[in-house]
Amino acid sequence: CSPLDLLRYAFPGGSITGAPKVRAMEIIAELEPTARGAYCGSLGYVGFDGSTDLSILIRTITAGGGWRQLPVGGGIVAQSTPENEYDETWHKAEGMLQAL
Repeated sequence: CSPLDLLRYAFPGGSITGAPKVRAMEIIAELEPTARGAYCGSLGYVGFDGSTDLSILIRTITAGGGWRQLPVGGGIVAQSTPENEYDETWHKAEGMLQAL
């Protein structure tokens, strides 16, 4: 198994998509009207020697064409409440908003 095979099978991360992963990704594609862009994607490198270092892009600001985007979200579980999820979303955005 090559590092590129590992990338193909491991990303996007299950903590981002939910489970079962393939079906969760299909549902995300059906429900979300636009692509997430860099958010929840991956950034890293695969070295010529096969060494690999990767990260999932959360709490990431992207910019272009005079705009900035800082998407945030959270994982919904059976114990979630709308109020707590709303508060958590703003909490996640605060640091990025302060950085801008």
